[in-house]
Amino acid sequence: MNLLKTAIGSALVATTLVSSAALAEGFKTKEAGDFLLRARGIGLIPDESSSISVIGGEADASNEYVPEVDISYFITENIALELIAATTKHDIDVEGSTLGADVDLADVGVLPPTLTVQYHFLPKNRFSPYLGAGLNYTFFYDEEAAGGAVTSVDFENGIGYALQAGVDVAIGGNWSANLDVKKIFLNTDVKINGGAINADVDLDPWVIGIGVGYRF
Repeated sequence: MNLLKTAIGSALVATTLVSSAALAEGFKTKEAGDFLLRARGIGLIPDESSSISVIGGEADASNEYVPEVDISYFITENIALELIAATTKHDIDVEGSTLGADVDLADVGVLPPTLTVQYHFLPKNRFSPYLGAGLNYTFFYDEEAAGGAVTSVDFENGIGYALQAGVDVAIGGNWSANLDVKKIFLNTDVKINGGAINADVDLDPWVIGIGVGYRF
């Protein structure tokens, strides 16, 4: 019993010393109950594969770069929930079709809210890496058919899952810098010209972001 009390006492002292050292260095450590609001610039880079009826070929979606906002809630100092919100507009082409030329298919807006559960390593340290996994539901909107032979395009909304890795670097006070990488696994069915041509498209984008965060 005395050994147990000594061990508990030592752990409490060590925790207090670590926290005090962190505060002495001028930054707030991660704690249960914290909210972390981040603003990032992200690159959304599709990693496509597809199956297209009638004309064949492969779908190709443009890379896009936009601002993103996300918020995290720390259930414990190590475990947090993160919700991200950003939207992009992509140009979609078909390459290598039987038509003998690339086909300009459509422009489409993509809104993929994603919720991840994260484990934050070293929550008391200035460098605090984390890993996460979760789900996203992607909305496609403002589909604009390219015209010519393409008269209409419809993208089906879809649910997928996401993997995540990143690091927070304390700057000072409640502020931190952040680097974050996500892989989102996303499939959509596309109807072209009212279903005359159908495509099964895996967009599977990489989402790479860098930004700043404020914890409160």
